[in-house]
Amino acid sequence: MIVERRVELRFGLESREAETHTNLSAVRQDGRCLWVAGDETATIERLTAVLDGDGRVTGYEGQATVALADLVPLPAGPDEEADIEGLARSNGWLWAVGSHSLKRKKIKPGQSGAKARKRLATVVREDNRFILARLPLVTGDDGLPRVVRADGDRTAAVLGLDKDSITDLLTGDPHLAPFLSIPSKDNGIDIEGIAAHGDRLYIGLRGPVLRGWAVLVEIRPETHPDDPRRLRLLPVGDGGDRYRTHFLDLGGLGIRDLCPHGDDLLILTGPSMDLDGPVRVVRWRDAVEADAPEIVPAGELETLGDLPYGDGDDHAEGIAVLDEPGTRLLVVYDSPSPARLTAEGGVLADVVDLG
Repeated sequence: MIVERRVELRFGLESREAETHTNLSAVRQDGRCLWVAGDETATIERLTAVLDGDGRVTGYEGQATVALADLVPLPAGPDEEADIEGLARSNGWLWAVGSHSLKRKKIKPGQSGAKARKRLATVVREDNRFILARLPLVTGDDGLPRVVRADGDRTAAVLGLDKDSITDLLTGDPHLAPFLSIPSKDNGIDIEGIAAHGDRLYIGLRGPVLRGWAVLVEIRPETHPDDPRRLRLLPVGDGGDRYRTHFLDLGGLGIRDLCPHGDDLLILTGPSMDLDGPVRVVRWRDAVEADAPEIVPAGELETLGDLPYGDGDDHAEGIAVLDEPGTRLLVVYDSPSPARLTAEGGVLADVVDLG
């Protein structure tokens, strides 16, 4: 997969100081704008495209910050990160999902052996990671999309406030329940992608990968009848289950992001563990037509190509189909290499041609 060009994403001083631009984990296109999120805050950022004379994007600027705590209640309050790993947009809503993962502490350089061993044995849970937020979108006076707390009877709402998170739903799952107590980078539960189609959400898991098979969870959220600030999950299909799982043979890789493209799902794939690559984009054709739990072998998936990755940097974390002539995919990177950082405090994303 050839990188056609690079475009600069420019952020304001506050976001650069929070290192959002070097921790990008999610992206979704919305007309002239991009919604992006980093995994070290509890905010979503809106950037607006700069176009050339042919309507091609040359960069994004004009950052506007949306604090999740201004819109929905957060289980751990406004100051704890939400580790937003996926963004989706459909039917006038913006969706944001946390990683729903446990975290094993890292060994710090220069620590004694005893302290290093102690940190490596410590697993922590951060409650804001375990949310799914639904935010109403409206068109502002400037013609750009913006997020609001309420638009008539459409309200910002969240799942995960009262032992009703996506992972709480999986406590009895025969495949995923054993991984709920395992940290994300140890092949434990780790949500890293979300796509919306109609009343369905597709949740992509970086981990676990089960004997080479990646996992995608399908759910149907709606407003809770007792509290408009909360969500609940409706049954998926005729069996009454509130979710269904799909297993995809991605060659041992996990799901790093999802992006709808018509009735297809574009899947950004990468290692489930703390490794750099390989990283690929895969198409699951007619994914939204699946009306039962699926086993999707490699032969039913189309590999569109490989993406570049670095040695300890340039980790592809988000993909979005651009609204410009042709079919082009924007790719954003976590831990960007020095070559991706611009003198103006921006960061470079890749544009690839899907043909």
